[in-house]
Amino acid sequence: MKRIKILILSLLLIAACLTGCGSQTGLQDGYYTAQATDFSHGWKEYITIMVKGGSIVSVEYNAENLSGFIKSWDSAYMQTMFHSNGTYPNEYTRYYAGQLLENQGNGNIDAINGASSSHASFQKLAAAVLEQARLGDSSIVLVDTSH
Repeated sequence: MKRIKILILSLLLIAACLTGCGSQTGLQDGYYTAQATDFSHGWKEYITIMVKGGSIVSVEYNAENLSGFIKSWDSAYMQTMFHSNGTYPNEYTRYYAGQLLENQGNGNIDAINGASSSHASFQKLAAAVLEQARLGDSSIVLVDTSH
């Protein structure tokens, strides 16, 4: 009987440690999305993160137009933006998403020259999606990203 009690207490202790250790960031497991309330220059930006074990394991940052076409897939837009700004959506969306993943929502995310407007939007969307993950609220949160 004493062995069973010790085993149960040990299992409870391990479970408590795993639960506490897995959520050091305060993020709850699940998928979370923050989306701009309005379209800007024909695009509506969004961030979707996946949290597993209390850590961000994937980040998608992009924008879509009215038809649902993804901004970083638009080759014509990419060419135009690259020639005028020196960067393009497929570059800066991956960079910003990578920084959020690497920093786990802590620390600053550096802006890329030529994508400072998207950087400002990203910062607002990231703050909102991280708050949703802390709350464990998987509903899409709408964010005013106007500058």
